[in-house]
Amino acid sequence: MSTNKRANRLLNEKSPYLLQHSHNPVNWYPWGDEAFGKAKAEDKPIFLSIGYSTCHWCHVLERESFEDRDVADVLNKHFIPIKVDREERPDVDHIYMSVCQMMTGHGGWPLTIIMTPDKKPFFAGTYFPKQDRYGMPGILSVLAGVHEAWTDRKNELLDAGEQVIQAIQVKSGNVSGTLPDNVIPDAYNQFVNMFDEVYGGFGSAPKFPSPHNLFFLLRYWRAYGERKALDLVTKTLDAMYSGGIYDHIGFGFCRYSTDRKWLVPHFEKMLYDNALLSMVYLEAHQATGSKEYAVIANEIFEYIKRDMTSSKGAFYSAEDADSEGIEGLFYLWSKEEVLSILGKEDGERYCKIFDITVMGNFDDRNIPNLIKNSELDREFVQKCRKKLFDVREKRTHPFKDDKILTAWNALMAASFAIGGRVLSDNSLTDMARNAVRFIETALIRRDNRLLARYRDKEAAIPAYLDDYAYLTWAYLELYQTTFEPEFLKKAIKTNDDMKKLFWDKENGGFFFYGNDAEELITRPKDAYDGAMPSGNSVAAMNILRLSRISGRTDLVEDYEKVISNFAKQISQAPLGYTHILTSHLLYLNPSQEVILVTDYNISSIKPFINVLRNNFLPFTTSILYGSDFHELTELIPYISEYPITPEKPLAYVCKNFACDNPISNAEELQNSLFQ
Repeated sequence: MSTNKRANRLLNEKSPYLLQHSHNPVNWYPWGDEAFGKAKAEDKPIFLSIGYSTCHWCHVLERESFEDRDVADVLNKHFIPIKVDREERPDVDHIYMSVCQMMTGHGGWPLTIIMTPDKKPFFAGTYFPKQDRYGMPGILSVLAGVHEAWTDRKNELLDAGEQVIQAIQVKSGNVSGTLPDNVIPDAYNQFVNMFDEVYGGFGSAPKFPSPHNLFFLLRYWRAYGERKALDLVTKTLDAMYSGGIYDHIGFGFCRYSTDRKWLVPHFEKMLYDNALLSMVYLEAHQATGSKEYAVIANEIFEYIKRDMTSSKGAFYSAEDADSEGIEGLFYLWSKEEVLSILGKEDGERYCKIFDITVMGNFDDRNIPNLIKNSELDREFVQKCRKKLFDVREKRTHPFKDDKILTAWNALMAASFAIGGRVLSDNSLTDMARNAVRFIETALIRRDNRLLARYRDKEAAIPAYLDDYAYLTWAYLELYQTTFEPEFLKKAIKTNDDMKKLFWDKENGGFFFYGNDAEELITRPKDAYDGAMPSGNSVAAMNILRLSRISGRTDLVEDYEKVISNFAKQISQAPLGYTHILTSHLLYLNPSQEVILVTDYNISSIKPFINVLRNNFLPFTTSILYGSDFHELTELIPYISEYPITPEKPLAYVCKNFACDNPISNAEELQNSLFQ
């Protein structure tokens, strides 16, 4: 990054991404009234550049162009340049990424948009080199062409901007419909057809983990007894862990694999990927009984605790792919280096296990991986790993984006809560508690409005749909782990607040930004899953789970309106909507609730709880009711119908709104759940 001492307006921002550009010679503005007012007053188009702090090609674009005086001179003279951190302003990114995809057929970051002073886009692209190269126009050519057109044919650009606005508004409109009966098996069959039988995962390179696809397949296996669905999951999880996409020295997963084998990652590490992946390894552990999956989940948690957790218990956003200006440098090893650290005998053995050679497997160096080796002596590997880790810690670390995002934090908290439940580890549950407590104390405004981002003692930006949906998810998982009514109460309240702010009263479904937030050129509403499940799909799952726990039928009606609203889009491309299809599997499966009743302390009912924790029961919700939990009757009125007996704890298994006779031992509960 530039060390030019002259700062621009970004110096006063909190976003690490904007601060990275605060000493560019480009006279950047943050998104806001000042920039748009100046564009109107000077009759200049806006050059909008969107990225994030750990984006490799964003760094390349900055070095090539935004630190270059020639480019800066053109931008400063003929345009109003605006920088946006997509992680802070996903609403802005969401809209203009849709524009780019519509105009060019592709998208990605850095995102480049040129638009009128009233925010109407007429040009879109992603990365541009400084000069014409690779068969691509250079950024100087693009700017010159746009300036000429703005000077000589401005009305054509204004008309183009109007047409884009009309097209994007039509695209974001929703038509109610019904999901066809075959949409779920069709989605499953598409996964089967796309599956890489050799290396796991779906499609060809680049390969993304997409854990929400694996959530769907696990539930498909449980619902239909289709063994192959489970095999697709385990083959993929095994292959991802074996590959270089997993950090075998320091733990945690990188963003995606650039090749089919999962060997060469894009080396950045994102909080949300590791949250979702730890969840799916935990579910696979429950589904298969494999302790290996539990070990991997625990390793991810160790990475997050060690490197991505603030002193107040909140989670940082991401780690860069680059260090010292070179992608992946922090993670790479020469064989000579490994032998010098481990000694010849242990070093040779370790190198053989992890595919470390003199020639190297990436740019003359090595990415440790287990692609050719599935058998591990974990004690030996751990001994060597610790030595290598200690040496690696002394290297120059990749940049860490230390902003705290509500949605990503809530997602990681949900995973820690699941980890605490599945692994019977209270320390993991405490991590989840601490994270949501941070959100409650630092990211809620005085009027109780949730905020989206915290950094450097400042909370800002009204929270989006994703923030509310993911926080509800975290509360739900904490309730299912601890059975403390306070978490259920907070889940219901957060869900109700979300409906007030984001619900589409005409068509159903949730808008992306609230009715009290900045009004943009359109108000998007979709359920398409990207790297994370969409806010609408997470909200749909939450609503359904809350309805099963609380007995509220209005929530079922809300769920059905969400599904109806997106039915046409889901039917046309089901693999883009797997998380909402996962919720539909829950909807279609017979409801099953386990109500645990005890007048003792929670330890007296532990055998029942162990049955629930040790099995993969994605269509089952559980409630604990006792004399200490009388406030549950306010949240779940029907719970008072279950008598609390002082003699012994009891379990009621309720299916399709009817309950069996009470069960008094764990073995009976196990049998009843799997009848």
